[in-house]
Amino acid sequence: MTAVTAAAVPTGYRRHRVVLSAMAVAVPIAFTLAVALGSTWIPLDDALRALIHDATALPGVQEIIWTVRLPRAITAALAGAALAAAGAQMQTLFRNPLAEPYILGVSSGASLGVALVIAGWGGVAGTFTAGVAGLGRAGVVVAASGGAAAVLGLVLALSRRVWSVVTLLVIGVMVGSAATSVITLLLVYTDPQRAQQFISWGLGSFAGPTWADLAVFGPVCAAALGGALAGVKPLNALLLGETYARTMGVRVRLVRTLTLLTSSVLAGAVTAYCGPIAFLGLAVPHVARLALGTADHRVLMPGVVLLGAVTALMCCVATQAPGSGVVLPLNAVATILGAPVVIAVLVRSRVARTGLAV
Repeated sequence: MTAVTAAAVPTGYRRHRVVLSAMAVAVPIAFTLAVALGSTWIPLDDALRALIHDATALPGVQEIIWTVRLPRAITAALAGAALAAAGAQMQTLFRNPLAEPYILGVSSGASLGVALVIAGWGGVAGTFTAGVAGLGRAGVVVAASGGAAAVLGLVLALSRRVWSVVTLLVIGVMVGSAATSVITLLLVYTDPQRAQQFISWGLGSFAGPTWADLAVFGPVCAAALGGALAGVKPLNALLLGETYARTMGVRVRLVRTLTLLTSSVLAGAVTAYCGPIAFLGLAVPHVARLALGTADHRVLMPGVVLLGAVTALMCCVATQAPGSGVVLPLNAVATILGAPVVIAVLVRSRVARTGLAV
């Protein structure tokens, strides 16, 4: 590239290209680590041979890699990308740096569905929940999906009657709080052993989904992520407010509905298969903005998807405490590792001195 050509390339463009390239390279590295490392120590060369179905691979190692670690790593990458993209959408839609994928109560609805199944109250409802609970893991997924879908339907219905996104945000928070209160009451009158099952589910985990689960979870996340990436232009217009977006010809109500739908599907799918996962949807979009130096969703959204996948994969590795034989709670690890990093990045940034812009 000549000096003239190099000078003609905007500095911001070069930064975006470098940062996105680094994120793209980091994804396969983090994925390889998530597959190679686990609570049971397996030499790296043995893990790689099992991964590529080498004839010299040990059968036991091959079973661990293909039955446990590979589905877990794929789940982590999908969940991280989904939550990060949904978080970026919510922060832009509500123009609120504290917005995250679960702010409209989708996670609380999913949790309520699981709590109802685990509690298994008597009567007709008890018969139904007992039947769902009898499906095992599939029953939990069905219950979580049903609860998330119920809350999503309620929020979408109310969004057609509410003009202000602030009002909609408050309604979402209230719906989530009401669902959480019902969950608390259910757990008070639930057998302690069953209540412990719900608490364990609520800690979050990438280890649950099987290949059969991924056959559903993967396409749902891919479709919703495609929708999120396709909606970057209207989100850019919303950065300057709904009034400005209308003057630019944006159909604000339609964009709001589609954004709520895609973000809620992403958050609901992750919650159904992995449980409620904290931190990722809130923090990753902020780190991506600071790393890329832009709020332009044409650049930001791909960066958020890549960084979300990398972050979730590294959290997946950390939860396994490699070689220790111990598995740590995902939400605890994600928050402990992530919160100090985000605080440090935000405090050191120029944005923190003028107010956090979405």
